[in-house]
Amino acid sequence: MILQVDKVKPENAGADIVGGKELATKVASEEKLDVDLVISTPEMMADVGQLGKILGPKGLMPNPKTGTVTPNVAKAVEDFKKGKVEIKNDKLGNVHLSIGKVSFTAEDLKSNLEEVIAVITRAKPASSKGEYIKSMHISSTMGPSVSVDINL
Repeated sequence: MILQVDKVKPENAGADIVGGKELATKVASEEKLDVDLVISTPEMMADVGQLGKILGPKGLMPNPKTGTVTPNVAKAVEDFKKGKVEIKNDKLGNVHLSIGKVSFTAEDLKSNLEEVIAVITRAKPASSKGEYIKSMHISSTMGPSVSVDINL
């Protein structure tokens, strides 16, 4: 589900919930939100900002760096519906991302994992020497990790 808070109403782009200031006020008063992603226009960020206590802990606060604050909301909704994923890395060079959900088939998970490895490998700077991906581990949300041999 996607919550979209903006002045433009791009329902035909595939957003599940669309609204403006009145939707932000409703979410703030109910203090609960069952969505996977929040997308906003820059003009609406003042209204979305009042939802910081609700969106922040869930990691849903819109951010220009992740593409969730944009003037072209319809394109952002379309991209995320198609499966755009943000890759996060920490200061030690560890990459954190999701490759699928429980509802995915084993083949879907495998193809997503192969694509992630390919994207990370392509992102290697030309000036970087040596091994770029040293190790890989996969885990469920709260489960133990399993080492993955990426050289197969």
